[in-house]
Amino acid sequence: MSTPFYVSPQQAMADRAEYARKGIARGRSLVVLQYADGIVFVGENPSRALHKFSEIYDRIGFAAAGKYNEYENLRIGGVRYADLRGYTYDRDDVTARGLANVYAQTLGTIFSSAAEKPYEVELVVAEVGETPEGDQIYRLPHDGSIVDEHGSVAVGGNAEQISGYLDQRHRDGMTLAEALRLAVQSLSRDTNGGEREIPAERLEVAVLDRTRPQQRKFKRIVGGQLSRLLEGGAGSAAEAEEGPEDE
Repeated sequence: MSTPFYVSPQQAMADRAEYARKGIARGRSLVVLQYADGIVFVGENPSRALHKFSEIYDRIGFAAAGKYNEYENLRIGGVRYADLRGYTYDRDDVTARGLANVYAQTLGTIFSSAAEKPYEVELVVAEVGETPEGDQIYRLPHDGSIVDEHGSVAVGGNAEQISGYLDQRHRDGMTLAEALRLAVQSLSRDTNGGEREIPAERLEVAVLDRTRPQQRKFKRIVGGQLSRLLEGGAGSAAEAEEGPEDE
């Protein structure tokens, strides 16, 4: 009878983390930025049906990089949690912090379980406040840890390089058009430092706009509205609006 091969717990966790990171890095990057009137989500996504960004609740948005089927399961679970909590207690009791804690528990349990592989996903949960100071952005890596982000965050692909680019150029009080163009510039940079062009039809863009009069603040930006913002013809979602397109 052969002796079972021993792997230390530290090495097993390191191997699982490396597996998850490689899976996430194979996906396309996305960025989430604060601007004067809210939070904007920008990513390269040629699919019109498989979204990287979604609405979770009135003021809360969700972004994910990695394997679609895995983060879609997490998104659906987040929507169910938010609906149940809002119905049972109050709509104001549904917060990005509470949702991030739920996701952290789920991801952490899966990551530390030897019975299944770790999820190859990295999440961003964002909530728009009444003022920019009230905005919340949380990044959740594959292991279930929670990182409180401010200003801008990038996940997936070459996120580290994009984050460095954004940290140098992002500033408070940017208009939506300025934030959108900065996001596209950061995504256009390849690992060798060169740039490529990303056409508008390959972009997925959504915002949490605190100026919207309705309770739901999530809105997708598509078509002519997106083109005008990229060209600098409008400074806010309201100025560029050609009809709201909610989730």
